[in-house]
Amino acid sequence: MFTAACADQLASPHGPAGQPCPARPWVCLMCPLAVFLPRDAPNLLRLRAFFRRQFRQMPSDQFMRVFGPYADHLDAEILPRFGEHTLLEAAAEVADDDQEIPLRPEESTR
Repeated sequence: MFTAACADQLASPHGPAGQPCPARPWVCLMCPLAVFLPRDAPNLLRLRAFFRRQFRQMPSDQFMRVFGPYADHLDAEILPRFGEHTLLEAAAEVADDDQEIPLRPEESTR
């Protein structure tokens, strides 16, 4: 899993039972099976940087429809669970480019 640990990847609400979850990385942010641990902080910050790049290139209403709920949940509910030290250490690992995230070609911010 890129964004979080999963309580049961084969029982995803986003795909057929018994098959690995097909959800995009940001969908984990609001999934009831997601477990966010300190080791996930760098990838969560990579995802936040991705959202910011998407916001700069997309019309704001489109961004809000596609990524808005996930970006808001990340900033308001998930990242505040981590301590400042954890987030500072994680930020040092983030290069803020698409190479750090498992994206499909059409999801690129280039």
